[in-house]
Amino acid sequence: MSVSKCCIQGFSWQGTPTGHTNSKLATNNVYITGTNPDIAILFIADLFGWSFPNVRLLADHYAREVGANVYVPDFFGGEILDFNLIAEEKFDQLDLPGFIGRNGREQREGEIFACARALKQELGYKKVGAVGYCYGGWASFRLGGKEHEQEDGSDQLVDCISIGHPSLLTKTDIDEIAVPVQILAPEIDAAYSAELKSYTFETLQRLKVPFDYQHFPGVVHGCLVRGDEDKPGERAAMVRGKDAAVWWFRRWLKDD
Repeated sequence: MSVSKCCIQGFSWQGTPTGHTNSKLATNNVYITGTNPDIAILFIADLFGWSFPNVRLLADHYAREVGANVYVPDFFGGEILDFNLIAEEKFDQLDLPGFIGRNGREQREGEIFACARALKQELGYKKVGAVGYCYGGWASFRLGGKEHEQEDGSDQLVDCISIGHPSLLTKTDIDEIAVPVQILAPEIDAAYSAELKSYTFETLQRLKVPFDYQHFPGVVHGCLVRGDEDKPGERAAMVRGKDAAVWWFRRWLKDD
């Protein structure tokens, strides 16, 4: 599959991303799209990274349909994996252990927290959401952790999160969540196992955190960003996932 074929097409996906990359968020290079000075969404990308066209087109959709400024930072230190190899799931041809070793939780968590803090504390956004796919899943849970909550319940780093096919997620991440959570879960997903899915569902109920759990039958890990029209049901799942996230962010970030 070529990169051009992998890019989202149909409804309003044709064309090129409309945002810009001439600013930084905290110390990270960032793609920015949108015009709302009050509402921001921090988009934490999967292995495709911040420069993948689908990621930026998704960000444009969130900006337009939610009515928010969307920030997609580079959390991989400028490293870009081969788009085609990821899209075709040829992971044996990628040095994933080395990549995760350079860009894992310990290496990047501080940058991710700093970017979220910058949105409220430096840029003055009143409401901030986080959306994370695959790699971005654990990071979004960490952003919504109760460790960031002040005694009066205010000043969380983010006000809500939406997660698609998370990886590197732990039970402790789930135990610590303190903001509304949306889970977009493909049926076939070794990274987000049936056992961890069940744990998520049961724990969020126990914690009494508002949540939305959506099951995507017949599709696999990565579908919500890849959107390959040649894989049965994948393009439709991607559209459904985008629509669900838009609804979730409008519910928790908008006053109307």
